[in-house]
Amino acid sequence: MNTKDVHVKVGETIPVTIKRLGINGEGVGFYKRKVTFIPGALPGEEILAEVTKAFPNRIEASVKSIKKRSEDRVKPPCPIYEECGGCQLQHLQYEAQLREKKDIVRQAFDRYTNYNAHHLPLKDTIGMEDPWNYRNKSQLQVAKRDASVIAGLYGIGSHKLIDLTNCMVQHPETTSVTNEIKSILEDLNISIYNERKRSGIVRTIVTRVSFQTKQVQVVLVTTQRDIPKKDLLIGEIKKRLPLVVSLLQNINGQKTSVIFGEETIHLEGAETIQETLGDLSFELSARAFFQLNPVQTVKLYNQVRKAAKLTGEEKVVDAYCGVGTIGLWLAKDAKEVRGMDVIEDSIDDATENAIKHGFTNVQYETGKAEYWLPKWLKEGWKPDVIVVDPPRTGCDQTFLDTVKKIKPKKLVYVSCNPSTLAKDVNFLSKAGFKVERLQPVDMFPHTSHVEVVASLTLK
Repeated sequence: MNTKDVHVKVGETIPVTIKRLGINGEGVGFYKRKVTFIPGALPGEEILAEVTKAFPNRIEASVKSIKKRSEDRVKPPCPIYEECGGCQLQHLQYEAQLREKKDIVRQAFDRYTNYNAHHLPLKDTIGMEDPWNYRNKSQLQVAKRDASVIAGLYGIGSHKLIDLTNCMVQHPETTSVTNEIKSILEDLNISIYNERKRSGIVRTIVTRVSFQTKQVQVVLVTTQRDIPKKDLLIGEIKKRLPLVVSLLQNINGQKTSVIFGEETIHLEGAETIQETLGDLSFELSARAFFQLNPVQTVKLYNQVRKAAKLTGEEKVVDAYCGVGTIGLWLAKDAKEVRGMDVIEDSIDDATENAIKHGFTNVQYETGKAEYWLPKWLKEGWKPDVIVVDPPRTGCDQTFLDTVKKIKPKKLVYVSCNPSTLAKDVNFLSKAGFKVERLQPVDMFPHTSHVEVVASLTLK
């Protein structure tokens, strides 16, 4: 039967057996051989599902009832789990989450590469001992509901803001600070952004806490530079929130879902907060990228070190370097480390971090790897190892072409999206690289995300 001949209507009830989890944490099964995606369903379950969308090549549905339950199904502890959408897997017990995340990596390589999915050098997912309260940063949209100021995330498939007064995966300090700032904004009757009308001033509260120093940084994202009662606002934050040691304002007046605008203003206290990973400490400015789960970051970076296999003689490139975390993690075992990033603030922080730790074998440049790598090669400097930690979209094609030309002995790829990792590995395989090891690390328990440290060597 051709799957295009399978016709279902929205609202129809269909039986589906769930075979696996999809990349977004949804259950994946088949109805008359047509692939069917059902959020909330788990592998091994037999589901009666209600069709929500029907396409020529797939069906989307919701759980109507569960005829056969998975032994791994648990009651989600968060009271707003069903509405919020920030987590996708709280209804799956944690050991099973780790197993399924490994399978998500396997599926990606099965789909996008020529590797035999069952003979991949794929290791078990490294999890957390306590998989709660791990996120060091929250970015919550602000709105007015009647006279109250609320801050939260948009609900699943809607544009309704869910007020997050508590969150089980956030560090408790980020939540309590955000709640207090909502109260201060309310008490001072400060103008709040209305997205529909595109009017008002305060649009986002960004809170970051250091797990080690307990310092808190707050960034208020506003639509304009001027905040009426600004001095009163700063005074109340200082009085009520002594843990906030860094207070900044970022201006973003654009109609966009991107949180930060280009201009950041220092309002009070320090411009950065300090976070520690292992025996390294980092200064974090408002827009600097830093891993959201410091506990697992140490495990992740130790896997990068293991994959790089440095002897002290290698020249290393840390591409997409952020504040220099990975490069500095490797610096003591490398002959030289060079890094680059397109965000100038990050490069300033990376340079500052290297100087502070006394590393003299490290240098950072603003710009793209595809500019700096050929330039250095012309100057006679060729890397032995390239470490790359790109965004979810994967590596730029121009970067991959550059790697293909430069041919480092080893590429260590830190991925937050197995699908783009597999596509990039497929390209690199044709350029002479071989996958030596794939190590999944669970950076975001109870969500569908999984990080992978991929070790590739030049054949």
